[in-house]
Amino acid sequence: MLHFECEPQNQSSAVYDDGSLIGVCEYQIRGNQWLITHTEVLPQYGGQGIARKLVLMVAKAGEEAGAEIVPICSYAVKVLG
Repeated sequence: MLHFECEPQNQSSAVYDDGSLIGVCEYQIRGNQWLITHTEVLPQYGGQGIARKLVLMVAKAGEEAGAEIVPICSYAVKVLG
């Protein structure tokens, strides 16, 4: 079973399958901006919308924190653009 988690201590959102990390969306905080810099899901989990959910989790957490969301990685640009 997949478990999604916001991990502010790692500046990321992550997804685990039975405790094993299978995907991540990383961001950097610069002033009042959250820059989404990298999104990756293991290839065998592709096509399930996992990466999209990770990006949206980061965007939602950033907006709730009052930050401007700046997509940098190409996938985040696609999702949020």
